[in-house]
Amino acid sequence: MSTTLTAYLAQIATNPELADAASIAADVAAASAELAHVLRTAPIAGLSGTTGTTNVQGEAQKPLDIEANRIFLERCRANPAIAWAVSEEEDHPIRLAAGGTHGLLFDPLDGSSNLDVNVTVGSIFSIIPATAEAHLLQPGGAQRAAGFVAYGPATSLVLTFGETVELFVLSGSEFHLVEADIRIPEDMPEFSINTSRERFWNEGTRRYIADCLIGELGPLGQRHNMRWVGSMVAEVLRILSRGGIFLYPSDSETAKHGGRLRLLYEANPMSLIVITAGGGATTGQLDLLAVAPSDIHQRISVVLGSKRQVDEYVGYVAD
Repeated sequence: MSTTLTAYLAQIATNPELADAASIAADVAAASAELAHVLRTAPIAGLSGTTGTTNVQGEAQKPLDIEANRIFLERCRANPAIAWAVSEEEDHPIRLAAGGTHGLLFDPLDGSSNLDVNVTVGSIFSIIPATAEAHLLQPGGAQRAAGFVAYGPATSLVLTFGETVELFVLSGSEFHLVEADIRIPEDMPEFSINTSRERFWNEGTRRYIADCLIGELGPLGQRHNMRWVGSMVAEVLRILSRGGIFLYPSDSETAKHGGRLRLLYEANPMSLIVITAGGGATTGQLDLLAVAPSDIHQRISVVLGSKRQVDEYVGYVAD
């Protein structure tokens, strides 16, 4: 019989330092299970298209962005351990339980531009110790737990408390453990980048991708395949399974904002997951988990995946 998420979290909670984080992860899982049902029936319920509004990022909001945010916040408010919530869809941090011990930082629906074409979307979350608002701006290394949910052919939850990475799959209303202590394969010549942005890349990124493309004829010595889904959860789930590298580097167009992806609730949780699974995560210059945030919606350059390939990329941009 498979281990349920409920049983797994009960074991995690025997560590007093992780008990509150485990209870928060349970509520995130419950919110994700509810959202999975909403996503399956969204076209029938009229939750498709756009709202005509934008979020704090200046991105068009879809009805499902708003509904996903509502579901997550509703779960947050029910948990006395959550002092603060930070959402991609909210301008400011939300004060919750006065006696709470942690902050929950999340992107409730990552990749929502894929909704209309029925491609995998997801939720990403980070759990950090935070009793005061200032505590929300901690480097990613301070995270107590992190995870993401991919809503695809199966609803998959990837979760770490910093020691190992586990994969759970939703069946009915319960998540079941299907893979424990995930380790990222070290050698998969596969890269994931939006090549339509090539004209904006720095020289190091341009040379690295060029050498991937010439494969065995170049210095990398292997033929490479390219993947690009446009959904970070789908990209990272593939890397956890097969290896490879995901790149969304800062470029000449996004540099004024620091990059494209958000540090606190996209880059940090994904970096903790990938590093715990034996991979690497960098801005190109810095360890992502060492970056000190200056704003809850700060953007950053993100490169993560199999450690050897991440190290190779760093060598290119350092030259």
